[in-house]
Amino acid sequence: MSSAATAQGNDRDAGVVEQICGYLTDQPPLSFFLFAGAGSGKTRTLVETLRRVTGVVPHEAGGRLAHRMRLYGRSIRVVTYTKNAVSVINSRLGSNDLVAVSTIHSFCWELIGGFDEDIREALIALKSDQLAKAIEEAKEKKKGINDKDKQQFAEIEQEIADLETVPKFVYHPDKNTYGLGAIQHHHVLGATAWLLTRRPILRTILQDRHPIILIDESQDTMKGVLDALMKLAEPRGSGLTLGLLGDHRQRIYTDGHANLPGLVPDGWAKPELQMNHRSERRVVELINKVWKTELEGRVQPPTGVVQHHRTEKTGGTVRLFIGNAAHSTEDKRRGEAWCASQMQTAAQSDTWAKRGGYKVLALEHKLIAARGDFLDVYTAMTLIDPDAAAPSGSGENTGPSAARVVLSDLAQLAACVNTAGVINEFAATDVLRRAGCLDDLPMELENRIARTQEMLAAITAFGQACVDPKSTIADVVTTVLNARLFEIDGRLRKALGDESPPAAPPARGEDESKDARIYRGWRALIGAPWAELGRYRNYLGGNSELATHQVVKGSEFEHVMVVMDDSQAGNKQISYDKLFGGKELSDTDIKNANEKKETSIDRSLRLLYVTCSRARVSLALVLWSSKPADALAFIRSKSGWFEEGEVALIP
Repeated sequence: MSSAATAQGNDRDAGVVEQICGYLTDQPPLSFFLFAGAGSGKTRTLVETLRRVTGVVPHEAGGRLAHRMRLYGRSIRVVTYTKNAVSVINSRLGSNDLVAVSTIHSFCWELIGGFDEDIREALIALKSDQLAKAIEEAKEKKKGINDKDKQQFAEIEQEIADLETVPKFVYHPDKNTYGLGAIQHHHVLGATAWLLTRRPILRTILQDRHPIILIDESQDTMKGVLDALMKLAEPRGSGLTLGLLGDHRQRIYTDGHANLPGLVPDGWAKPELQMNHRSERRVVELINKVWKTELEGRVQPPTGVVQHHRTEKTGGTVRLFIGNAAHSTEDKRRGEAWCASQMQTAAQSDTWAKRGGYKVLALEHKLIAARGDFLDVYTAMTLIDPDAAAPSGSGENTGPSAARVVLSDLAQLAACVNTAGVINEFAATDVLRRAGCLDDLPMELENRIARTQEMLAAITAFGQACVDPKSTIADVVTTVLNARLFEIDGRLRKALGDESPPAAPPARGEDESKDARIYRGWRALIGAPWAELGRYRNYLGGNSELATHQVVKGSEFEHVMVVMDDSQAGNKQISYDKLFGGKELSDTDIKNANEKKETSIDRSLRLLYVTCSRARVSLALVLWSSKPADALAFIRSKSGWFEEGEVALIP
């Protein structure tokens, strides 16, 4: 428990910064885990601590630490999860030569980048472990190894063979451009964890550069990396001091430890932030109740700091709306609009009447795509490249690189088109120039004029196709394809020329090769409505009022609507309907609960906690249940989360 001064009111966490300064400036320094709940001022606490221990703010012990670090050319490393978090910390910290802030992925690549032989060995070892595990799991099945398993084994074996031929590795997800040596985020993390436990020189380099490492969002940090760093920090005085900041109640990704506080060594300090500076009283009360509730099927213990709202934040509005999951998507959109109108009255805020005035959060990307009316494009992109089709919490994904011509080049050209379909020729010329489309204009005047007229006719047709509500992506792309304006992926070109019926998706249990899946994605993409592409791009770029739980981790909004609809979500490991009593626990849930393994109730409860805690002022929870009456009865009789008048059925 925290040993901070027993201040009350808004100042109850006033002593935590000085506590942490004491851990880091002690001789030897003391590793710690800071329990920092939603809206608790974690970033402020981190920045104020850094300012003191690096001598920016006068601090006797901090000044001595800063002097020693400068003397030996060392710095404190701050590792966080997203690029946005890096920007926020740097903007608040200002210029500070004793602190380096980066994402976990960048930190790991900085550590291992250039050690190509070691990276190869690590990746091959990890792939070999993956293959061995896949074979073992296949053998344990009742029917044994089947053709689909053999195909999986062959793909992993090919990946291992490819790794053996790579001379140099680069950190980039685009293998189409950078070749087999391009490795993605999870490869970088996996290789770093493997090498830290097996290469003493790497550990020495790390400790010499950064004797203090502070890890934000530690509950979602990859287990292997975190385990390796925690091992290096033991015993105290080993040369590396670790500070973990986080809240296990907000763990979203399966990469992180299920119960991080339980893994913190006994000798570490465990300070706490008890305040919630973000939300109004009613929202804070709700998230406290949500986490403390004992539910059937729950395995994770309800441990964690009970939060306190700021003394001046005594209001807040919470509502739960329940509808029938059997309704169509269009009916659900109308129902959610009705919920927003109810919130406008309940919260006495007209922002609920405006599109974009409130943030809509949903379980996962497929549900968002359905609500945002870009499901066809999103589904096609997941077939083309499932790892790059959706925005990520780290802010790295920009869509499949193979689809760059539609996601970037044509998007920039479409921005030059007005609502009547007339294209701004000057702006379009600038787009074409930047894309290199004007580099090969003929030198001979007559041919140059003819080529220019051909290009002008193409972009004119492009403009008209863009504003036609019936246009498919194929209709729009063909206008510029025939004029050879942009370089187009060969698979897209092939799909545009393929007049055969699109292949049906494989039936349950049927095999489909990677190439067949990707080509099916291209065929699906060209048949999708062009209008969907703009909505998809907005979502991918974080410019939509819609977002998933994962992407908004760490963010906050005045007004939030959480859409809970298992029937349209692709993630079967999470079920809000079970959490709210509209559906019975599965045999797997019961089995996992009996074996003390994580259940869908645990996962759903954490995500509910995360989404509720994003709201500052008002919160609408919209549950589409398979049995609305059962869910309503459960909520009124058992949960104790909602007050009289806060629950309503959607008409």
